Amino acid sequence: MAETMAVPYAGRVFGHEELKNLHAAADEFWLTEGRWCARFEAGLRRYLGVSHVRLCNSGSSANLLAVSALNLASGDEVITVACGFPTTVAPIIQNRGVPVFVDVDARTANVDVRQLEDALSSRTVAVIAAHTLGNPFEVDAVKSFCEEHGLRLIEDNCDALGSRFKCELTGTFGDMATSSFYPAHHITTGEGGAVYTNDSILDAEIASYRDWGRDCYCRSGKQNTCGQRFCQQQGTLPDGYDHKYTYSRFGYNLKMTDLSASIGVAQLAKVDAFGEARRTNYAFLRTHLEPLGLFDFQEPTPCSDPSWFAMLLTVRDDAPFTRDEIVAHLEANKIQTRMLFAGNMTRQPCFTSLTEGTDYRIVGDLTNSDRFMNRAFLVGVYPGLSALHLQYMVGRFEEFATLRSAA
Repeated sequence: MAETMAVPYAGRVFGHEELKNLHAAADEFWLTEGRWCARFEAGLRRYLGVSHVRLCNSGSSANLLAVSALNLASGDEVITVACGFPTTVAPIIQNRGVPVFVDVDARTANVDVRQLEDALSSRTVAVIAAHTLGNPFEVDAVKSFCEEHGLRLIEDNCDALGSRFKCELTGTFGDMATSSFYPAHHITTGEGGAVYTNDSILDAEIASYRDWGRDCYCRSGKQNTCGQRFCQQQGTLPDGYDHKYTYSRFGYNLKMTDLSASIGVAQLAKVDAFGEARRTNYAFLRTHLEPLGLFDFQEPTPCSDPSWFAMLLTVRDDAPFTRDEIVAHLEANKIQTRMLFAGNMTRQPCFTSLTEGTDYRIVGDLTNSDRFMNRAFLVGVYPGLSALHLQYMVGRFEEFATLRSAA
């Protein structure tokens, strides 16, 4: 047996540029949102080709801001998938909405677009869907459905920065999109996220919800941008009440700090190189694991070029072992694995206090969501993996296959 080697499923990859920027931001000691945030936002706007970017403190907060910007009325329905990450769903409930769960496609692990019409009701206002593990969902079908029925589309792009559908970057097709910059993602700021849109009205909503719900739109450290700071009258406030302390929404404080953004500026310059490394690592693993005949692989959506977040492996129904057995073997050999996030979200403990039909709806029987929950797992393809890491991983898979065939 080869010497045991630790293989993380994901992790930060950084160099001198990130440290140089972080030291510069620390020396400036601005700490909250400042010039580094402005630089990072501008870089993201250029990279994505969008009009507006608002940084925040996590991808989960980005989803919260995007859904909050919809200004849902109690009972409004938002279509989403059951198999994914919880903070794609939580903001719907936190904003008094009703998530309507559809299944995922067995091959792509993305929203099953055939179920969208069945999920539609008179209360439907939006669709929020993730590009699962970097694999773009069927953008044309989802976007056409939303346009036909006058629905908003939010792309959860947290796993997919740099992925493309028909040569266009994901995150640029919907009314809003979100990114995460957690260390496991395509670029990192430690903790961090972003919401982006081409709609100036939605951007103003996002900014207000992010910044305490205030009506004022001055950037951090600025004041009286509108020239009317002390000459407005809103609600039953006194005439001329300080606009910086006027609140038109029930918001949060979810801003990113300049320290984090300084790292993001350096990371963004590497996003395409990181993406190519992910694609190369994914291709290597698939080339060597597919001949084992033990797993079903996540298939790229037609017309897409995924920047893979991880490799999803689903133990075949006729395999002579369970998901738990192969995971135990890999973990014992220090190869990190992860589940496909929450699996079937409706089976999570947080849903036990909710009543189907009132607080959420399910379309169909979620067969594929259950299958991924019971038989699938992830291994890493991130840019920090070396050729030795990849070869070691393949060796441990082959070792397991040999042991099972001899049993």
